[in-house]
Amino acid sequence: MAKTGVIAGTAFRRICLSENANPLEVSTRFGKTTVLESDDIVFLPRHGMEDNIPPHRINHRVNLSAFKELGIPRIIGVNSVGSLKAQIPPKTILIPHDYINLWGIQTLFDHEIHHITPGLDEDFRQLILRVAKRRRIEVTGGGIYIQTTGPRLETRAEIQLLRHFGDVVGMTMGNEATLSEELSIPYASICSVDNYCHGISKSPLAAEEILRNARSNMEKVKRLVLATIEEVT
Repeated sequence: MAKTGVIAGTAFRRICLSENANPLEVSTRFGKTTVLESDDIVFLPRHGMEDNIPPHRINHRVNLSAFKELGIPRIIGVNSVGSLKAQIPPKTILIPHDYINLWGIQTLFDHEIHHITPGLDEDFRQLILRVAKRRRIEVTGGGIYIQTTGPRLETRAEIQLLRHFGDVVGMTMGNEATLSEELSIPYASICSVDNYCHGISKSPLAAEEILRNARSNMEKVKRLVLATIEEVT
């Protein structure tokens, strides 16, 4: 059975993969990247093996093409997000059903006309929701993700605009989902809500609190990812 691709931050790698995961360099027409291969997972650290690539510098074309080169049949993206809605508090796990990505869109097709209708894979998304229900992992079963460019967070005015159109904000998932669609690889996202966006809460944003919430969510996200992989293996 083919392995599941997982894209996440480097911290997630430390709790998700066994110690005997093997690094593998993959060459694509867009360059090279390194993945970590274990029994059921091919893990790609989104910010690089040294966790030093900022979000606006990530070469998503290399990352997603590497999965295609390896014959990966499905991809789970683990994405850290901020909440645009008071009713979606930090420490929520949200499985988005759609996204908005109108800026800095990456594509594999620079020299030919190739149109797709982008979206998250609904069959794979529903499978994740079924797994969450069976394992009694509380999730929010839908929401619209808005991708911004980064690396900075958004202004209060920007958040007041975006909250009318989406539920959470991040800097990476839209490009991953679009390129996966171009490569015909099913992609679904598990979003860890780590903070309220600027101005949604009366409390100011604090980096320490965001990190605490991310760590708090990590075990639930790990359980959901591994249970989903067990389901499809």
